[in-house]
Amino acid sequence: MNPRTRKLLGTVALLLLAMIWSLLAMALAQSVLTSISGWTALMYYVIAGLGWVLPAMPIVSWMSKGTPPRDSFTPR
Repeated sequence: MNPRTRKLLGTVALLLLAMIWSLLAMALAQSVLTSISGWTALMYYVIAGLGWVLPAMPIVSWMSKGTPPRDSFTPR
């Protein structure tokens, strides 16, 4: 697959992941976590806010696969 196409598809996948993850986190917070303490809510939002990074790492790895490393000494 062409690296440009792979990056386009990866970008779309990352955007979809971020949108779906945020909607699910908000729905869970509004339905289940309505009567929790402030510290528990803070911990939930920190974990939910950073949690999308783990599923995003394989997508970013796949996007960068096949891209040759740039050599700073070769002219363009």
